[in-house]
Parts: sequence; C-alpha cells; structure tokens
Amino acid sequence: MNLSPSDKTNVLVQALPYIRRFHGKTVVIKYGGAAMEKADLRELFAEDVTLLSYIGIRVVIVHGGGPQIGEVLKRQGKESEFVMGLRVTDKETMEIVSMVLGGKMNQEIVHWINSHGGRAVGLSGVDAGTLQTCKLHIEPPEGWVGDPPDLGMVGEIREVRAGLLDLLTERGYIPVIAPIGVGEDIQLYNINADTAAGHIAGALCAEKVVYLTDVSGIEDENGNLITSLDKETVQAMQTQGVISGGMLPKVDACLCALESGVGKAHIIDGRIPHSILLEVFTDQGVGTEIVLNQDVTR
Repeated sequence: MNLSPSDKTNVLVQALPYIRRFHGKTVVIKYGGAAMEKADLRELFAEDVTLLSYIGIRVVIVHGGGPQIGEVLKRQGKESEFVMGLRVTDKETMEIVSMVLGGKMNQEIVHWINSHGGRAVGLSGVDAGTLQTCKLHIEPPEGWVGDPPDLGMVGEIREVRAGLLDLLTERGYIPVIAPIGVGEDIQLYNINADTAAGHIAGALCAEKVVYLTDVSGIEDENGNLITSLDKETVQAMQTQGVISGGMLPKVDACLCALESGVGKAHIIDGRIPHSILLEVFTDQGVGTEIVLNQDVTR
C-alpha cells in the first residue's frame, strides 16, 4: 500500500502518544499461526518486534509450534492425538516437543529477529526454572466414556519465576520463550503456548499481551468483528457458545492475564502485514481488545 506524504505524517503523529505511553512498559506477544509459517510474514514480524524494542518497549515473545511438532511426529509414523484441544504427550512425543520447540523453532525465531537488528535470546521455561509446572488434570468432556483422559506430560503452570526475564528486558534483550516447563519431580512438561503467554504477562505486570492468530479477532454471532470487549461480555459469549473452539483457550488466557494485572489483552490477525504495530500504535487497531471493565478503552 502506497501512502501519500500526508498519510505517512498522520500515521506517525497518531503513533506518537502511544510510543510515549508505552516506553519502558512490557508487551508479551504470543507468536504462532501463519505469521510464523509464511516467510514474508516472518520478516514483518521480526521488523515489528525490533522496532518495538528500539523505541524502548520491553518485548517478550512466547511461541507455539503445534504444526511443526505434528509434521515431525508424522514423519516418524506417530499420529497426533488431541483431547479438548490439547496434545496428548507421551515420553516420545515430549522428546520431540523439546527438540522442535526448545530447539529448531526457538532458534529460528531468534535468528529472524537478530537478522533485523534485534537482540533476541532463546529460552524455554526450564531456564532458571522460569515456568514451574505440575501435571495437568482435566475434567472429562461431555459424553466421555471410561476413565478420565490422561494427557501424559502436559503441564499447568504453578508459578512464573520472572527474574531472568526482568533481567534480560531491562538490558534491552528480547526473550523468546518455548513453552516447556519443569516440575518438582524434574519432569519436563508440554504447556499450551496461549496459557503460558497469559501467565508470563501476568507475572511481568505487562501493559499488554498480544495473541497473533489466523482470524480477524473475536466475532459476534453474525460474523462481525468486535473491536473491544470486557470480561463480563466475554464470559456471556462463552456461555452462549458464540466464543468456542480454538478461541476458548486464547480468551481464557486473556482473562487470566487481565486478572493478574495486565492492562489489556489483544487477539489480532497475524496475517495482516505489521498487525502488531497497527494494534499497538493506532486508535482503531486491527483486532479485538479485551479489558476487565468497560471504563478502559483503546
């Protein structure tokens, strides 16, 4: 899109108060979907993240990698199994999760950012015991027959020890975190990346947590994008089934973050070029923002 000189000036002027407001604040970004898989979008993501860091915003990235894990499992002749949207993780699968998330994907993201001038550092939740975890037990879904489902080495976060993340962001580094946690039994656990991002944002008292997705945001029953929601409305939409499927864990993570003191949560379309900058630095944004109450707006 070609902008006239006056349009470019208007964009910069509109961004200025947001740059001033968020300088020195923390923004946690959950990175996944098409924005991670398509080369052109990866480049734009790396540019956005580097720019945020250059202007003094403390950026923390939590990344997924479900499709990549699935591909490796398939090549080894192992089918992926999911219960309520969570990957059943036996010992063999956990080894692949660690290899893909903590190794290949993590280092690729670090490389993309650093190649654009950023100062990214690859981590997992195991480093410095950042994500203290225990085995996740879930209630059987409706209609489930037999014993309660056992997800294996899937974990839930008991505590986020944010000291290392604070240390890095204070010095201008960009932590890139693979959602793998460690339990008291020294067992490694696979953690849902949406959930991990929400907990980490809460522990860091982040100004914002941003979820990159492959949809425009949260839509109403007629398929229209809703630009702003509060907790009460979100919960009503969940009860009514308007918010369902893969959006549920993202919304639950957003509410968890807000209840922990995060200023705002955003669910945006990562397929839009520079969607992060548009959401953070413009009046209208490009997705859905979620706040605790209606008194807080863009």
